[in-house]
Amino acid sequence: MTVKKMTWWLAGVTLLATGASAQQMDTPSLGATNYAYDGAMAAPATRPSFGDEFSGTIDMRRWRWDTGQNSTGWPNHELQYYAGPDGTNARIEKGALVIEARAEALRKEADWGGQRYSSAKLATKQTLGYGFYEVRAQLPCGRGMWPAIWLLPMDGSRWPDGGEIDIMEMVGFDPEVIHATVHSAAFNHRLKTQRGAEVRVAGACTGYHRYQLEWTPGTITIGVDGRAYMRVKNDQPGGAAAWPFTRPYSLILNLAVGGDWGGQRGVDDAALPQAMKVDYVRYWQAK
Repeated sequence: MTVKKMTWWLAGVTLLATGASAQQMDTPSLGATNYAYDGAMAAPATRPSFGDEFSGTIDMRRWRWDTGQNSTGWPNHELQYYAGPDGTNARIEKGALVIEARAEALRKEADWGGQRYSSAKLATKQTLGYGFYEVRAQLPCGRGMWPAIWLLPMDGSRWPDGGEIDIMEMVGFDPEVIHATVHSAAFNHRLKTQRGAEVRVAGACTGYHRYQLEWTPGTITIGVDGRAYMRVKNDQPGGAAAWPFTRPYSLILNLAVGGDWGGQRGVDDAALPQAMKVDYVRYWQAK
């Protein structure tokens, strides 16, 4: 473990007044119900229950490549082809996971759907639940970029019934504005009732920042660099339709290109390649 990986970086954080939108569904809305919150967040001082410090090569015991919708097209009309483990869009360089988006003439693989952009999407093979999550990452700028750090269930439940937790989303045409959102059957962007908040993170594209989630049976709190900016409570009627966050989820790291939200102002090919860099992923299971 390097000194770099043990250094907690701090950054200026300014709360904004509107909410976020989900990446992986059909028609994102930027008008999330505002759940802004201000409070301290701190990772446990103990050894993580699960983590990856990204040294050597990508650990295929921990991660899987999601390529399942390349031929049919990804939700939200995204433009990327997600490469598999044989590609180089996801790789480890200088102690960080690099997920790189490129504009390129792609070889016509069996699952190729006509895309002219490539990228990568990784998900944990292990499902994770209540506890504290911390992902230290540097985000890509450039119009058309749509990086995300998020959670989905892997139990076969349909969206939005199974829920979704977006720890971090940003779109390249609005750099440094970070979105956190939760979705459920009763509260989601299709109904324009998704619950979330935004924060401005200075230097999100030029330096590493810690994107954090504390998930308990009664609350979901999301923050950056030790400061929470969103909190959603299990305080709405509707049972599982309002609060499906009772099952284990897979943690997902991906960089989409274009799409209904990320591509609202087009894609700047001249800005590519762009990469999301992840220094580490750490998860402390709740006791």
